[in-house]
Amino acid sequence: MKLAVMRAANVSCPRDSDDAVQRLPQQHATSIPFRPMRAASALGVSVTLLALCAGCRTTPPVVGAAAPGFVTEIQAFADWDSKNATPADPIVFAGSSSIRLWNTAERFPGLPIVNRGFGGSQMTDVNQYVNETLLRYSPKVVVLYAGDNDINAGRTNDQVFAEYETFVRAVHAADSTTEIVFLPIKPSLQRWALWPRMRDVNARVRVFATSNAHLHTIDLATPMLGADGKPRPELFVEDGLHMTQAGYDGWTTGLKPLLDSLAMHSRRAAAVR
Repeated sequence: MKLAVMRAANVSCPRDSDDAVQRLPQQHATSIPFRPMRAASALGVSVTLLALCAGCRTTPPVVGAAAPGFVTEIQAFADWDSKNATPADPIVFAGSSSIRLWNTAERFPGLPIVNRGFGGSQMTDVNQYVNETLLRYSPKVVVLYAGDNDINAGRTNDQVFAEYETFVRAVHAADSTTEIVFLPIKPSLQRWALWPRMRDVNARVRVFATSNAHLHTIDLATPMLGADGKPRPELFVEDGLHMTQAGYDGWTTGLKPLLDSLAMHSRRAAAVR
């Protein structure tokens, strides 16, 4: 499996909330803009409707405004941390269920891994909880997978990319030398109709990475496509969205050389200090 690595200068919690049935109430409450109904002809009804709709949102959600709904997951992380030691200078994996379901500690033995993915999250949620799930560990490397649920929920490409920029600013405000690895939004059977938009976001992030030597992206998406140009069925479980062990095999194989390199660089920098 051939994978292209782009360097900037040179080029868990128990609930799997990505399940549409589990996340339907929150997605409808936070991601779908309000569409005002047509006013009734009767004056009294019209006035009533106007009063009811005065505070309704008629535009898409503001970039940076994250929805509540992950308090249990975030508290579970805090509870675990209160009873267990976390590694120094860790590699923190953040994002949605594609991260949460990845057994990163076993897949990357010998590396100081902390997995803080929470299923169903969007980029806005990752930003809202960036302190609790990421910055508190003072990571030297961050691996992010997000944007998949955002696009599926109706957010625009501009909004998703703007949220990624917000994420980068937050991480680098804490430590400008933190290495950030963006895993591209994956092509999937369930969301194949959205792939052109996802591919566009991936391309924007790839270009953005050329502006900062501490930003990285790696093409894990292309190898997930078969000879017919469509997602390979064997890489997905029955829902057509989440990955099989074969899918994670590909991700692990593709990411490991870059992670090993970044971890080695981090250890050398620490030795100098």
